[in-house]
Amino acid sequence: MTIFDQISLRIVREQELVIGPVAWSEAVKVSGFKVIDQKKGEVELVGDPKEILNNLVAQYARLFGKASNEVCKEAAQDLLADLTPDQVPPNLQ
Repeated sequence: MTIFDQISLRIVREQELVIGPVAWSEAVKVSGFKVIDQKKGEVELVGDPKEILNNLVAQYARLFGKASNEVCKEAAQDLLADLTPDQVPPNLQ
């Protein structure tokens, strides 16, 4: 699993704590976000990972407002530290 896959999984799981299983159904609406095995926490990003992560955060924000952006940032902050600034999606900066 790539670091981007790990970040996306963290975001979905943290959103799941807040909004329940709807977090997964919203995540799969994002183009390029694929759930391999939800129970095992296996996901895959197919395409530009920066764009997919940005769209994932935006998907939650559309439904639940700006507060969901902060939840996403906090969930992934330690993993984001391993990326170069140009690799970090705008919605996670």
